[in-house]
Amino acid sequence: LYSSSIGPRVAPGLTMPPGTGSSGWSPDPSDKQPWLQIDLMQKHKINAVATQGTYNTYDWVTHYIVLYGDHPSSWKPFFQLGSNWTFFGNVNESGVVRHDLHYPILARYIRIIPRAWNPRGKIGLRLGLYGCPYWSDVLYFDGDDAISYRFRGKTVRTSQDVFTFSFKTMEREGLLMHGEGSQGDYITVELKQAQLVLHISLGSSPLYSSQGHTTVTVGSLLDDQHWHSLRIDRHGHHVNLSLDGEVKRFRCNGDFQQLDLDTELFFGGVISQKNQSLVYRQNFRGCMENIFFNRVNIADLARRRKLEPYLFGRHFTDQPYMPITFAGINNYLQVPGIPRRNRLSVSFKFRSWDTVGLLLYTSFAEHLGSLEMVLSNGQVNVSIQPTRPPQLCPHPGYRLNDGFWHMVELVARDGSAVITIDDNDGAEFRVAHPFQLRTGTQYFFGGGRPGPGGGGAGWGAGGTHPLPASTAFHGCLQSISVDAQPVELDLLRQERLGKYSNVFFNMCSITDRCTPNLCEHGGRCLQSWDDFTCVCDLTGYKGETCHKSLYKESCDAYRLSGKTSGNFTIDPDGSGPLKPFTVYCDIREDRAWTIVRHNRHYATRVRGSSVDRPFLGAVEYWNASWAEVAALANGSEYCEQHLEFSCYSSRLLNTPYGPPVSFWMGRHDQRHYYWGGSPPGVQRCACGLDKNCVDPKYFCNCDADHAQWRTDKGLLNFVDHLPVTQVVVGDTNRSQSEAQFLLGPLRCYGDRNTWNTVSFNKGASLVFPTFLANHSLDISFYFRTTALSGVFLENWGCRNYIRIELNSRATRDVVFAYDIGNGDENLTVRSPVPFSDDEWHQVKAEINVKLARLRVDKMPWVVRLAPPQSYVRLEAEPGHRLHPFLGCLRALRVNGQTLNLEGKANETEGVRVNCTGYCQYPRVPCLNSGLCVERYSHYTCNCSLSAFDGPFCNRDIGAYFEPGTWVRYNILPAELSAARAFASILSQPLPGYNLTSEELSFSFRTSTAPAVLLYVSSFRRDYVAVLIREDGSLQLRYQLGTSPYVFPLTTAPVTDGRPHRINITRINRTLYTQVLPCRDPLLGPRAGTGMIDPEIQKYNTPGFSGCLSGVKFNSILPFKAIFRPSGRPAPYRIKGELVESNCASIWDLAPGPSLSRVLPSACGRRGDPAKGSGRGCRRETHSQLFSSFPLVVTFLLLLLAGLLLLLYLHHHRYKGSYLTNEPKAVQDYHGPGKPLVPHKDQNLPQILEEAKGE
Repeated sequence: LYSSSIGPRVAPGLTMPPGTGSSGWSPDPSDKQPWLQIDLMQKHKINAVATQGTYNTYDWVTHYIVLYGDHPSSWKPFFQLGSNWTFFGNVNESGVVRHDLHYPILARYIRIIPRAWNPRGKIGLRLGLYGCPYWSDVLYFDGDDAISYRFRGKTVRTSQDVFTFSFKTMEREGLLMHGEGSQGDYITVELKQAQLVLHISLGSSPLYSSQGHTTVTVGSLLDDQHWHSLRIDRHGHHVNLSLDGEVKRFRCNGDFQQLDLDTELFFGGVISQKNQSLVYRQNFRGCMENIFFNRVNIADLARRRKLEPYLFGRHFTDQPYMPITFAGINNYLQVPGIPRRNRLSVSFKFRSWDTVGLLLYTSFAEHLGSLEMVLSNGQVNVSIQPTRPPQLCPHPGYRLNDGFWHMVELVARDGSAVITIDDNDGAEFRVAHPFQLRTGTQYFFGGGRPGPGGGGAGWGAGGTHPLPASTAFHGCLQSISVDAQPVELDLLRQERLGKYSNVFFNMCSITDRCTPNLCEHGGRCLQSWDDFTCVCDLTGYKGETCHKSLYKESCDAYRLSGKTSGNFTIDPDGSGPLKPFTVYCDIREDRAWTIVRHNRHYATRVRGSSVDRPFLGAVEYWNASWAEVAALANGSEYCEQHLEFSCYSSRLLNTPYGPPVSFWMGRHDQRHYYWGGSPPGVQRCACGLDKNCVDPKYFCNCDADHAQWRTDKGLLNFVDHLPVTQVVVGDTNRSQSEAQFLLGPLRCYGDRNTWNTVSFNKGASLVFPTFLANHSLDISFYFRTTALSGVFLENWGCRNYIRIELNSRATRDVVFAYDIGNGDENLTVRSPVPFSDDEWHQVKAEINVKLARLRVDKMPWVVRLAPPQSYVRLEAEPGHRLHPFLGCLRALRVNGQTLNLEGKANETEGVRVNCTGYCQYPRVPCLNSGLCVERYSHYTCNCSLSAFDGPFCNRDIGAYFEPGTWVRYNILPAELSAARAFASILSQPLPGYNLTSEELSFSFRTSTAPAVLLYVSSFRRDYVAVLIREDGSLQLRYQLGTSPYVFPLTTAPVTDGRPHRINITRINRTLYTQVLPCRDPLLGPRAGTGMIDPEIQKYNTPGFSGCLSGVKFNSILPFKAIFRPSGRPAPYRIKGELVESNCASIWDLAPGPSLSRVLPSACGRRGDPAKGSGRGCRRETHSQLFSSFPLVVTFLLLLLAGLLLLLYLHHHRYKGSYLTNEPKAVQDYHGPGKPLVPHKDQNLPQILEEAKGE
């Protein structure tokens, strides 16, 4: 073990002991750059790193960097996915945080550099490395060497291959491997611009139009003098190319699957160009180890000199490589120089992605000025400032911020300066006025410039200050030379020679953030030292990574936005990989047709084709590929294409059930043997379905094979088979045989993805295959629920996850939680109203390497920026670990792809198609106007609008009335009642209805008559009264406008001591009544409903004694307000003693399967009123119907006479006459000379009149 503050030593106890002890590493607090270094004594393969804080302290590391290398003077930082070199550490002293590396480290030395630690303590670290020893056979190639592995036979033919080796180099170019065969097969691996390029071909043939050549590029900045591991796995056409954890999977071009190689396989270069078709390549210069080809250790054979011919270099030696990284805000390197010389000479190498940055600054002695070298717009600018204005050199170099090493040499003398870039001839320039040069004592690299104290002062003297972060150089420097003398970096690191700040020695931490390109859909990636941006111009997409489409998905979406017919660009798969394309939108009032045209719109004539060599009529859609048009059809509700085939001695199907000679191809290159006008699955044409073909023996007109033109045509409208991609014609090679076809444009409308809906009725889940979302992910869906919490969607990996849920603590929160490699994060959208309102809500979530955001409905986006150098790891397995969701989901889309929810639904597992729950077919319905509330796993009944309560609104609420007891319920408050009463005095009553409709229902039980059961009045003379006459029958009285109306409800007495229920409904001038006694509690009501035959009877109301229950007038529930108060004061008044009672009714039903058909019309039985008796219970409305049959006939005759009278009055009406559509009163009870005021008994309260309009 080595430490920056204590040097080499063995530090005990760095194995994270679970027990007691104070073991661990804590550097000297005065150490400005602490690090911990481990020497594993030999090369190891490291797969994971774990850290822990110091035991029983406040000391732990929160962020750190991992360096590795083969020599302690050369280091490479380990970059996680997304070019992140900072590892997240601990949050306490006891927990162990482990990081599994996405590719293994091959190194002997490991160095840990703490970047942040607990602010309440100091650095404290216990470290664990997971791996195994790694033995290797290393070969060194100096650019002239190569090795050749000869096959045992003259050739080798394989269908599967595995190539593996590791390499390291400081060169950008070089041939790593090559092999070829005489049939055109070859495989080549080379370095090109510090990237690894694989060329492979499995052979080409003149018989096939497709070529077999395939080229794939992977990696970047491979000239860093560190080991890189390569593996190539080939299985037939399919190849996996892996380099340092980055994997590319591709399919080789061509039609062959075997690799044929002749004689030998070369590594490091080609020994002889004889018999080799390879164009000259520069040989590899560097090291290679563990070279394997199909389990043959070629490196071991070369080491033991078993290869013939044998030609390779000397033993492995590392080239000197000691770079410095400038990665801080105020970084600089101060180097002393020889003062007061008239010649300035500086040289160095640099590499960077930044377009601007200070490379070099020095002040001249004797206040003669200064020299500054700046990287500006990718060019090197040198300015000398002894005059006004400063003199500039003519911008040598071009695009020097490309990430590669560039050599800079500067030589300046009195009056002139020469700068050379990459050994190219530089430009010598002279200033207009000669200047005098005397070198100063200090040179600053990467930052630092003179402060107020004047030039030439050192950093410690206060004469300089760091360069601002906007212009400081960020990158790497090496091979620094001042005054023709190389700078001793070891002395500089120890501050024995010069000073430094915010730099890292012996490492270059540059990384290519644009490889792989995180900008999607062809976006251009531009990078700096610590970030990248995407340029989405001309791609059709927008966003941080060019992920979101600029265009709508179909013409129907443009219709909804108010557009009219015309050409529009659509993107059917949204953020998916398919490109947008232009279509014509025929926008109408009810729908919008999306029309895609192609090259087969006009007739295509075919001759000379046969079944063996058919004519392939490929359909090329305008501006779109087959996959893009298929995406349009797949998301449409309906599509159609008109296909017409004309023939002259040319057949289509040949026989009804035999192999067809012509057919068409649709989506997924599937063959289809039905033609226009026929459904799929049958080999027929339209005439075969209509049975009107020219030859009844065949199902197509063309199959008659007549020597005249015949036609089969019709629409193809099975969406899952469209679009048509090819028309194959195979019977035009006979004498005078000919055919022609034409295909109409693809026409589609609607969206079948929006209502792809399922409902979750218990703790179930739908599991979809693992998806790999690259580096961006967007999710959208609609949900509907009454549940307080639940997980809509979650996706779990080994350590990473994403989850969208309705928060269990607050139903107003939708939470997007995730861990994509940077720790747990979450976004929350809070609504002013709960989301559990059983309404549809839309959720949109997006995450990429730049940010994460969440939106619900039309509320603002909630955005969280990702930390710098972040990464996204989104390959994960689906799961359902938390609270299950109960409700409905629809239109679930992930990266533009609609997930088929309905196809995964399984009702036995609790997932149903469509948004259905238990309210659709409840086991026990909600009775008595109760509303069914869907809970998706069950249901409840809302009895707030019912006069009943109980689990199914089946429990009666009533009261027992003694003689002289009454209840008055004021519909309007007292203040409003007084105001409306005053308003009624000022206005004269007008004829007509005060209300257009009302509903009245209640139950009663009594043995006395006469009585008033219920009376509803207004401030006018309008009222409604339900009475029990002297003979015990029921009567309904309405006072509407100028005349009262009297309707008998029953002819038989209802004073039998048994329960009866009355329902009265008036809609305009139509009246419906219902009186419900019953025979058995398990039977439904037996009652008739219709227009009432009025009858005049005398009225007397001595009072009511009995039981009333279930009283409801419109939405007014007086007994519920009295006996089930809600906390708000109710405007009622009670005279006498009122006792709650259910009137011994049998509406009170226990829940159970046997009650699914029981309605609240059940009544008690004769005998014991509590227990009831089934004998003697009858249907009152039926007996009334038979008893009043003569009255009905009489009423019809009178009605006919009345109609004739109305016709006469209509033709002879005089000016000012009054016409009404109200039903005429059958009898005025009070007579023409009495006022229209109902008789009031002493037991009735004084009833106030309500104003008109209530």
